[in-house]
Amino acid sequence: MKETNIKEIRKHILLSSPIEQVWKAVSTSDGLASWWMENTLDKSAGENFLLHTGHFGDSPCRVTEWVPNELFAFDWGKDWHLRFELKELSPAQTELIVIHSGWDPEKTTEFGQPHPVVYSIMDKGWEALIHQKLPSVL
Repeated sequence: MKETNIKEIRKHILLSSPIEQVWKAVSTSDGLASWWMENTLDKSAGENFLLHTGHFGDSPCRVTEWVPNELFAFDWGKDWHLRFELKELSPAQTELIVIHSGWDPEKTTEFGQPHPVVYSIMDKGWEALIHQKLPSVL
């Protein structure tokens, strides 16, 4: 039997920052731009926005879930879904889980790249972003 999906990318980190600060970093245009990508996010469910992905151009996105200080999720491009889940562990510590799903070994990105190739690049990229870049801006 042929596998139809690639496992989602899942990253988990405990951040020494209040949940409101982490929420702002993962759910606002300025916050995302400070550690990930420039974008046109205007925070509300159902809203369309763009991720400015450098030499790949702009990727269309659509907000699918918006629960302040808990959950921000959006569809990214034609196949992917990104989810930021937050949980307050104490007034000064927040748990963050990032889930990047929608991978399929039979598909290619809008830019013609096979999902399995991009998956390994993105997995390493999310590791660095979540464990190095994001904490450095908080």
